[in-house]
Amino acid sequence: MSAKSEAWGELSRRDGRVSATLKRRTDHGPAQVWAMLTSPVNLANWLAPGTVEQWQGGSVKIDFGQSGSAIDSYVRAIRPERLLEYSWSAGSEPQRPVRWSLVPELEGTLIELTLLLPDDDRVAISCAGWDAHLEMLMASLEGIHIHFPADRFREARAAFTAIAGEELAA
Repeated sequence: MSAKSEAWGELSRRDGRVSATLKRRTDHGPAQVWAMLTSPVNLANWLAPGTVEQWQGGSVKIDFGQSGSAIDSYVRAIRPERLLEYSWSAGSEPQRPVRWSLVPELEGTLIELTLLLPDDDRVAISCAGWDAHLEMLMASLEGIHIHFPADRFREARAAFTAIAGEELAA
């Protein structure tokens, strides 16, 4: 079963995991979006300082410093300018794959972010955090650097809590 909100995203539960899909459209082409997802300079503008080695098995290191954990993962799947997948976890934490799909459109790109999360009390927080970072990504694509949008995060957390509740009731 799944529940979704066009404004926020879609959640579905299966085998003790939650799949969340968040989408954004941009007028920028896949090459520009890809550079945002993989270039250390660009990553620091919308996510956190880090590196992504662009090959299967390549290292993914993202350091949130004082505000979060350090991600030490590897590239699970890659097709330049189309697909990038790595786990959003470190050490012995449960695997939380993050899959970026870039779909070329007539005038830009559809960005589809799919998260595979443990089915626990952190689902809404994880989805809201990624939603906020997607807002930062969209601003960065326009050459605007914004701080973490805390109000957007709180709004998204409430929305994803509701969506998760609908999914449970279905």
